[in-house]
Amino acid sequence: MKVAIIGGGIIGLSSAYYLRLQGHEVSVFDQSDGSDNCSYGNAGYICPSHFIPLATPGIVKQGLKWMWNSRSPFYVEPRLDWDLIRWGWKFMRSATPKHVANAAAPLRDIALISQQAYADWHRSGLDFLYQHKGMLEIVQTEAGERHAKETVQQAIDLGLTDTAWLTADQLASYEPGVRMQARGAILFACDAHCYPNRLMQSMLERLRTMGVQFHWNEGVIDGQIEHQRIRSIRTNAGSYSFDQVVLAAGSWSGKLAKAFGLSIPVMPGRGYSITTSESPMQLNYPAILVEGRVALTPLNDSTMRFGGTMEITGHQTPPRMERVQGILDAVKRFYPDFQMELPKPEQVWYGYRPCSTDGLPYIGRPRQLKNLVVATGHAMLGLSLGAGTGKLVGQLIDEQTPDMDLRPFDPDRAR
Repeated sequence: MKVAIIGGGIIGLSSAYYLRLQGHEVSVFDQSDGSDNCSYGNAGYICPSHFIPLATPGIVKQGLKWMWNSRSPFYVEPRLDWDLIRWGWKFMRSATPKHVANAAAPLRDIALISQQAYADWHRSGLDFLYQHKGMLEIVQTEAGERHAKETVQQAIDLGLTDTAWLTADQLASYEPGVRMQARGAILFACDAHCYPNRLMQSMLERLRTMGVQFHWNEGVIDGQIEHQRIRSIRTNAGSYSFDQVVLAAGSWSGKLAKAFGLSIPVMPGRGYSITTSESPMQLNYPAILVEGRVALTPLNDSTMRFGGTMEITGHQTPPRMERVQGILDAVKRFYPDFQMELPKPEQVWYGYRPCSTDGLPYIGRPRQLKNLVVATGHAMLGLSLGAGTGKLVGQLIDEQTPDMDLRPFDPDRAR
């Protein structure tokens, strides 16, 4: 079959990989040149530990407090936007303890599928500095410690049995080269990480050799719909006919879904990162600074990435450098010896994560269109779940039984 994939991020490329292995003729369309999308600048985590969705009671309560702080980790830009208002209302309704509990197993399952896929890619010779050595979630407060210990037990109950609480002294033994202000940390030995830039570049090289066709700087505008099927897609360069279509356009997926007559609410959640080969400190393990909502990743022996913030805003809103300063301030609170000046704007990466209304991705076939597969809404887990999502997309296109129950990710659930 001829398959069009709308979106050239990690989910689009992963889908192209599995579909090409299955013998399909695959074309990838993207409105950019594919060189700097959200899949490049993230922290590189491949993390079954992230089984708590973005939509939680705590983030709603804390987010209201943070809204007036320009350097806060979570921020919703106030504006008169009916799509944002509807999204926010559904997000708040989803943020319940019951939802958090129900989301844990599906997020664990797709993360484990994805991690196995990445490990297979690594063994096949794909060069993306894959390392399965674990991750630390470091806490500073008594409340943070209490919640962390609850999370350890939840992880063990989910079968992630190589999860443990580390005291401050034990934590220091994992990172003896730096001084930390911390009460302790969770060690998630189940987690892995990679260098996202290398992953994307290596995937593109492999897909080209496999015969995947790329249409860069060719944004999809809409499609011709007949009898619940997309007969053709229209881009800024022309029209094309395909047997199947995959919508994996990240934070632009909601707008494109509307063009196909669908309602798949996705809001852009902007994140920022700084990557330096002259880091003032080096770490052995990737780390999340829990109260600071900042991620640190040692990408190789000399390169560190500092990333964070979730800024629900429009694609046209200029970047806010005070949020980058907030990332550096948070690192300083955990690592007192850390010294780093605010970089110039051109040295800062930022990208837009696709945020669903309940913190779970949309993966599946919407009932209205029989030849469309949706694969978007992964928020901060796009890279982590990318390979697994691509594998599931391939199974859906070939009408195989998926490796997991996809009902929690039903794209029609947000209607």
